[in-house]
Amino acid sequence: MTTYHFLQLYWWAIVSVLGAALVFLMFVQGGQTLLGGVAKTEDEKRLLLSLFGHKWELTFTTLVTFGGAAFASFPLFYSTSFGGAYWLWIIILLSFVIQAFSYEFRSREKNLLGKGTYEAFLKINGLLGTVLIGVAVATFISGGNYAVDKMNLTVPSANIVSYWTNDYRGLELIFKPFNLLLGIVVFLAARTLGMLYAYGQCSKMEGDAAADIASRCLGRVKVTGTAFVLFFVAFVVSMFLTYGYRVDTLSESFNGTEGPIVEEHYAYLHNMLSHWWIAAIFLVGTVLVLIGLGRIMFKGKSSFYVTGLGVFLAVLGILLNIGFGDMAYFHSLYDLQSSLTLYNSSSSIYTLRTMAWVSLAVPFVILYIGYVWKKMTAR
Repeated sequence: MTTYHFLQLYWWAIVSVLGAALVFLMFVQGGQTLLGGVAKTEDEKRLLLSLFGHKWELTFTTLVTFGGAAFASFPLFYSTSFGGAYWLWIIILLSFVIQAFSYEFRSREKNLLGKGTYEAFLKINGLLGTVLIGVAVATFISGGNYAVDKMNLTVPSANIVSYWTNDYRGLELIFKPFNLLLGIVVFLAARTLGMLYAYGQCSKMEGDAAADIASRCLGRVKVTGTAFVLFFVAFVVSMFLTYGYRVDTLSESFNGTEGPIVEEHYAYLHNMLSHWWIAAIFLVGTVLVLIGLGRIMFKGKSSFYVTGLGVFLAVLGILLNIGFGDMAYFHSLYDLQSSLTLYNSSSSIYTLRTMAWVSLAVPFVILYIGYVWKKMTAR
């Protein structure tokens, strides 16, 4: 393995960690969907929003960091997905924007739109933000309608390397059943984790509002958690049974880094079985999710961190499996040979090496986030 390819794998792992962390932190969005259902009175709503209002910045920051890491390490993917399917990403970003000012203005006296409007914005973010993030991630497997022409780099008048091949600009991705399936999975995961977090925090508090929220979360998580497991299993089975695409390393035209993209049945299943450590990460995460949900459903014990760690590891295993093993992690539905791999879509070795040194500060950032998390939760 060359140093360049190692750095490509390294940065795909970093992007995967950020993606998995984003899905975990979307428990804030899931918690917002509890307004009006689990939290009914004004006191209950105020308590629920105080629980999640200290955490929404972490989700938004992680989303921005995920996009920044993708831009720096795999710029061709960034320009193709974020630039080509921009209506999908614009809706996602707008749903997070309305979340930010809703927390700020909902409780202000004589606010322009009224509390109900800001609560509706928070629920929109909880639904659209989670479902559409799932749709966007699902395109790693289902592909996108784009083409790549690197020869444009030699033409001064050409200002694009990749371009979307239809006028829908990502809106068509929302209506693909496979993409929607993962969107539902992410929504149910976020809502389940939101209930678990609210239950764990309210169980430690005194007062009728906290007791009522905890009681309703305990009852509803059994339905939401079960639905999450069933839809997750359906997604995993669909992923393992579908076709995947990878670089044909046995082709005579393979030059050690690039080669023809070929179709392979059960590619994601084969890839996971050939990388035992990715399979281990995925299986450990799945088992932790089941253990956490079992604890809350059958014993009534708070299991937010166990289930959350399970969701993080399961998503991490899926994302690693998509990029490792010479896979085309974002294949083109228009021109298969335009499909993106770690080989043909990454930054230069100099950029990846420089960023690798910077990434050594990540553990300290994680420790800081943990410190801030603890302080916010204590309040």
